[in-house]
Amino acid sequence: MSEIIQPLSNTQLEILKAFSHKLTKKELLEFKEMIAQYFAKRAIKGANKVWDEKKWTDGIVDEMLHTKMRKTKD
Repeated sequence: MSEIIQPLSNTQLEILKAFSHKLTKKELLEFKEMIAQYFAKRAIKGANKVWDEKKWTDGIVDEMLHTKMRKTKD
């Protein structure tokens, strides 16, 4: 028997269940800001982890900002 593939992720389904009622414009804006803050915090936490693991300093990062690091196609 084949597996049924759902078109929505588990996160999307959970959000739909939680917000099955209509939000006001203000509530929707607050929700969007909350989600943005969540992902921003995750990104910062990940960046801080890499910073610590690689023992980067402000000087190293400044040097990276001024260095062409992209690889070119041959």
